Amino acid sequence: MSARPQLVGRYALYGALASGGMATVHIGRLLGPAGFSRTVAIKRLHSQFAKDPEFIAMFLDEARLAARIRHPNVVPTLDVVAEADELFLVMEYVHGESLARACRAVAARGERIPARIASAIVVGALHGLHAAHEARDEQGRPLEVVHRDVSPQNVIVGADGVARVLDFGVAKALGRSQQTREGQLKGKLSYMAPEQFRREPLTRGVDVYAASVVLWEVLTGERLNAGDSEAAVVERVLFGAYRPVRDRAPGLPAGIDAVLSKGLARRPEDRFASARELAIALEDCLGAASALEVAAWIGAVAGAALAQRAQVVEAVEAAPHGAAPGRAWAPVSQPEESTIGVPFTVTATRTSETADPAPALGGDDNAISRSRVWALGALGVVLVTAGLTALELRGHARAAAPEPAAESSLAAPLPPASAAPMVSSSPPGATPSASDATVAVPRRARPPARPSRSDPSALPRGLPVSRD
Repeated sequence: MSARPQLVGRYALYGALASGGMATVHIGRLLGPAGFSRTVAIKRLHSQFAKDPEFIAMFLDEARLAARIRHPNVVPTLDVVAEADELFLVMEYVHGESLARACRAVAARGERIPARIASAIVVGALHGLHAAHEARDEQGRPLEVVHRDVSPQNVIVGADGVARVLDFGVAKALGRSQQTREGQLKGKLSYMAPEQFRREPLTRGVDVYAASVVLWEVLTGERLNAGDSEAAVVERVLFGAYRPVRDRAPGLPAGIDAVLSKGLARRPEDRFASARELAIALEDCLGAASALEVAAWIGAVAGAALAQRAQVVEAVEAAPHGAAPGRAWAPVSQPEESTIGVPFTVTATRTSETADPAPALGGDDNAISRSRVWALGALGVVLVTAGLTALELRGHARAAAPEPAAESSLAAPLPPASAAPMVSSSPPGATPSASDATVAVPRRARPPARPSRSDPSALPRGLPVSRD
């Protein structure tokens, strides 16, 4: 059985595509009038952050900044929805695979990404970053956007062969309503520029450095700033010597080390002045594959994942407005990836059958649940009634038996018995119920109250008094 999507405003939310530290990305549908609909990716703020003003401000900043960046190599932001304690960022759905997963798939085969393919992907990402760095507000003033989290996880290679940058959630720009807390690092350590650790002012050179790290890694299939601990990673970034890429990937043109050495310079002023300059130098050195070549490569590397995801999208798009897909599917959330393009697992297994085998016996699931509730309720009533009856019989037995003599010097004399009518625990004016009649006990039959150890008047003289 397929689950119906969650409807929020004019959007229908389906399964999760990926989950990050601040939000989960869902596949969704924009539901318009006259049957209009469009598949989108919806970034949904996690519930524990939905009421936190700081996180909400950061989330809205991402939307405001990303909406000003218009470029084919940037995943566009379409809308922001704030409704019923929910906050959504609606983005264009990109059918593709993250560069991180593509790199892992290639490494699993014992291969490396072809140089021209790697160059085309990084060049595309650099052009998208340059567009972000040059973005301006409505009055034409530079926003001075710095992504600060450029990594293979935040570059998606579309099935159309176009590389796109996404997730400006930790970007910094002038006039942000939420500023980074003092002393707080944001991003991935192994891709951070040295000035980020030194708490220096951040410029576009931060993204130039991170993109150069990504380039080194996609060319070699290895990690540049790997370490056994965070401290080791920071030490390598700050003091480690540049490792020539041609030593790890023979056959590359001689000029590639000069390009990477400049992009990975420790001082920002020694790097390329812009992401576009690095893109031009890289393309001059390695060349760049066409979009058709990149599309064929990503199809060969991630064909199975793309095919599974295409089935999911097809099922969602074939469903009527806001209805469940025509066939069952259960996308697998990928918590390690902060990307839109991650694999799905399509299955025909009913989640209710997996969680509870009882419905396999037949009948309505809700009816079975109601029967269990009534049975448990009846059993509870029987146990409570039996317990109260036993207490009543025990009270009568104590009333009939003579009270034993007190053996302890702490015992107080029994009060004289007096004839008293039956009393009930019901409040005045209330109609007695069956439970009231059960617990009503003759006043004379109640066992005498024992003296309190905290009452000194009830104790013989000379004995210590405990007030615990």
